[in-house]
Amino acid sequence: MRIQIITLFPEMVQVLARFGVIGRALENNLVEMCVLNPSDFSTDLHGRVDDRPYGGGPGMVMKFEPLQKAIRQAIKGEKNSHVVCLSAQGKLFGQEDVTRLVNCPNLVLVAGRYEGIDERLIEAETDEELSVGDFVVSGGELPAMLLIDALVRHLPGVLGHEESAKQDSFVDGLLDCPHYTRPGRVAGRTVPEVLLKGNHQAIERWRRKQSLGRTYLRRPDLFARLSLTDEQLAMLDEYLQELGVSRKQGKGES
Repeated sequence: MRIQIITLFPEMVQVLARFGVIGRALENNLVEMCVLNPSDFSTDLHGRVDDRPYGGGPGMVMKFEPLQKAIRQAIKGEKNSHVVCLSAQGKLFGQEDVTRLVNCPNLVLVAGRYEGIDERLIEAETDEELSVGDFVVSGGELPAMLLIDALVRHLPGVLGHEESAKQDSFVDGLLDCPHYTRPGRVAGRTVPEVLLKGNHQAIERWRRKQSLGRTYLRRPDLFARLSLTDEQLAMLDEYLQELGVSRKQGKGES
């Protein structure tokens, strides 16, 4: 997979290459990451890429031409390219998008700045807009970095254990279960007994029950999308009974 980021601040995203999962993936040639600065494609004497907005108002808007040239350079000679603009106006990025985009051989991420990007550039040169949440940050670099991290960990050979990514939160529409490590007792709290007995079938059932219960209590929006089996409903009821909580009928229940 090749990921190209178009940004006015290359140093921000290049730091990804120095640490953790992404750093190892790049070192092992499991993914390629390139950065293009639209200032390098500006015809302005001073390399300017922004101008005042039509209609007035505060701030500046990123211009069409430098971004277009940067995008065209990024997709030049690359088949099956996909161009994403990181934008607060975009579709909310989710696990289903990870599954979809991780198979893209040449992914181009456009990180905007200032008040935004000339809308004609988004309409003419990008395939979609994605948002990482209902909040605003100073530019698209941090959202792009979040997206890259989410994608790279799902590439074959990147994680030390191939099952790690499959057990992440949201992969099956549920939150992850709680995790514990040594020591067995800390701050007056102990590890759940089921995790200490070595019964892998019981451990797996406990983990699924915890995921169901956590999703029900913490993310009712996610839970409402689920279609649960009788077995899952029984596990959920068991989880809630252990907490002394009763279950209300909802969209995710059948």
